[in-house]
Amino acid sequence: MLPFASCLPGSLLLWALLLLLLGAASPQDSEEPDSYTECTDGYEWDADSQHCRDVNECLTIPEACKGEMKCINHYGGYLCLPRSAAVINDLHGEGPPPPVPPAQHPNPCPPGYEPDEQESCVDIDECRYRYCQHRCVNLPGSFRCQCEPGFQLGPNNRSCVDVNECDMGAPCEQRCFNSYGTFLCRCNQGYELHRDGFSCSDIDECSYSSYLCQYRCVNEPGRFSCHCPQGYQLLATRLCQDIDECESGAHQCSESQTCVNFHGGYRCVDTNRCVEPYVQVSDNRCLCPVSNPLCREQPSSIVHRYMSITSERSVPADVFQIQATSVYPGAYNAFQIRAGNTQGDFYIRQINNVSAMLVLARPVTGPREYVLDLEMVTMNSLMSYRASSVLRLTVFVGAYAF
Repeated sequence: MLPFASCLPGSLLLWALLLLLLGAASPQDSEEPDSYTECTDGYEWDADSQHCRDVNECLTIPEACKGEMKCINHYGGYLCLPRSAAVINDLHGEGPPPPVPPAQHPNPCPPGYEPDEQESCVDIDECRYRYCQHRCVNLPGSFRCQCEPGFQLGPNNRSCVDVNECDMGAPCEQRCFNSYGTFLCRCNQGYELHRDGFSCSDIDECSYSSYLCQYRCVNEPGRFSCHCPQGYQLLATRLCQDIDECESGAHQCSESQTCVNFHGGYRCVDTNRCVEPYVQVSDNRCLCPVSNPLCREQPSSIVHRYMSITSERSVPADVFQIQATSVYPGAYNAFQIRAGNTQGDFYIRQINNVSAMLVLARPVTGPREYVLDLEMVTMNSLMSYRASSVLRLTVFVGAYAF
């Protein structure tokens, strides 16, 4: 029984009971509204403004852009652009996007709707709050985020993450490099990217220059190689070097022959090349005995020598030096080309009394062979003495300028 119930009139008693019942049914503390503090990727909650604000990744991410790229911050993300790129902000004259407002409670409308001024529920255009990183599609009572080509939705269905097209079967023929939002095709060394941006074509290096190889350039898939003519071997990657068959033993000379190497080949010559009335006295040296009447008008000795020169050699060029082996008091030596120089390709330049130089007078082209008799005439006027000796020089001219 209520206190003082006996003192209250009937109508007042009913009123007091009604107030007591209403008071018991009402909560003592009203429930505080929930606050919305979750932001999409690229934004962070600002407790002061109670809104989501953009994160400047160019400041928060160490080395956000590599190499020669510069970092450009924008709403909800950042871009890596070449340093020479010009960036024009606020193309439409608009300011930064409106902050994402916290959800308002209580809301008598279903999720995705809000009451209008006439107390009816209308769809909320969530896209105006930039919930999506790239593109937003508003739907009745909801919204859907979409990404630009080269990206896909992240786990939160709002942010966009880069797609590695190289791992997903990108159409690159040789090499694929993933980049932010796209991919690049590249070719291996020796190939160039086709106009389609995907396939690779072989580069014909031999067509670019005639100096890649000393003799012959052969194009191959992705590379080129240098080849040398017979009798030569490749030196390093592009030069040709004569093969000395005589030194390597790759010749067919017999025991009675001597192997003579020259540019691009070799020659087997008889060890004894003396012809009567000359007799062999040592290797390559023939002597005409003074006791033989046939030797009176002949050089007293003939020495055989061999040398090789290349084609198209620049001229004049010193090619062989002649040196007297014996010097007699009061004697004077003169040097001349006795035979083998019918076209005048060589001449003798005397250096002093005991030596002279064989000079190539004009360019010669091989393969060609000269046999020159270089004569040294020794004279002594006081003793009325005159004698001569011959150096028979065989000159091989190679077929090439190397």
